[in-house]
Amino acid sequence: MTTLTHERAGSLRGGAVVDVWLLLAAFFLAGFGVVMVSSASLHLAGTAGAPFSYLGKHLIALTLGIGGALMALQVPVRWMEKASPALYFIGIGLLILVLVPGVGKTVNGATRWVAVGSFNLQTSEFMKLFMIFYMAGYLVRRKVEVAHTIWGVIKPLALVLLAALLLMAQPDFGTTVVILATALGLLFLGGAPLWQFGLLIAGVVLGGAALVITSPYRLERVTSFLNPWADPLDSGYQLSQALIAFGRGEWTGVGLGNGIQKQFYLPEAHTDFIMAVIGEEFGLLGTLAVILLFSILVWRAFAIGAAAEAAGKRFGAYVAYGIGLWIGMQAFINIGVNVGMLPTKGLTLPFISYGSNSIIVTLVAIGVLLRIHWENMTGNEAPGGLPWRAS
Repeated sequence: MTTLTHERAGSLRGGAVVDVWLLLAAFFLAGFGVVMVSSASLHLAGTAGAPFSYLGKHLIALTLGIGGALMALQVPVRWMEKASPALYFIGIGLLILVLVPGVGKTVNGATRWVAVGSFNLQTSEFMKLFMIFYMAGYLVRRKVEVAHTIWGVIKPLALVLLAALLLMAQPDFGTTVVILATALGLLFLGGAPLWQFGLLIAGVVLGGAALVITSPYRLERVTSFLNPWADPLDSGYQLSQALIAFGRGEWTGVGLGNGIQKQFYLPEAHTDFIMAVIGEEFGLLGTLAVILLFSILVWRAFAIGAAAEAAGKRFGAYVAYGIGLWIGMQAFINIGVNVGMLPTKGLTLPFISYGSNSIIVTLVAIGVLLRIHWENMTGNEAPGGLPWRAS
């Protein structure tokens, strides 16, 4: 008789082999993203005679991301651990490749892409996940050193700073902030003493302040964020238009597709400022629903990490924590920028914004989380083994 042996093993351990809450949160966020990319880009694509071109590309990225997630489900966590140092250097190589003249593609003054046929590869998106793997591996190998010596904390940060310098050369300040914050969070969770962690935070804050002060472009963004209405037609234009969108949405929104701000008023409405479109068309209730879904996703990532740590699987635990920190931090920054809590920076809203690379990498990260959870529940560390496969 055919039996679902993996499911039985999960039941014996007191839980399902598939984290349903994580899967549902990712599913609803990605599905809602399809709806909102269509709504926010229809008028842009329509001017070129192809009203569904952005939606089509978004669906292709979604398909590739689901395929990547299914592949991640087949890879044992111990393989990820062995590959973590190599993945870091692959990520560094990709960041350097972007800066090679004639290879990197420049859009709006930023060189962040490498053209691969008709696809633009944004290497910084992959570096987010590669850095998490590297930091998780380091914290497993150097647990005692991290907890008792300053050198154990400085060594991984030197490699993180190398990636940050390459990102700033593109420039990509938003991704730099996310990677640094994720790395610092993992060091704290890995046992770095509180006083050392405080010094690191102070150093990062001072370094960020120096970057802002020495760059007129970044300084203008910070000052316009403090009072966008002082110059609503120039430096404060994006934020003022986003705030108008939220104001028009009120409690329940003006209805899907009925937003006005996305129609050539709000720049980057389908990418960086898609949350403002959600606020206008679905109101405060829609905005809170999106925040709730991200909260569920981050909660499940940390719960999976805690379960892995309790089972002695420290690499899987730190990877899960890192993914939760990354997605939670990026969502917080994007939403904070949209509502005027933070200075404007180019970061997509995970799962929802238009952007092939972001969609693919975040879905792969969900596949990694599901794999860690599956190994927690079944104890099976062999390759393959989809949760629903019968044997």
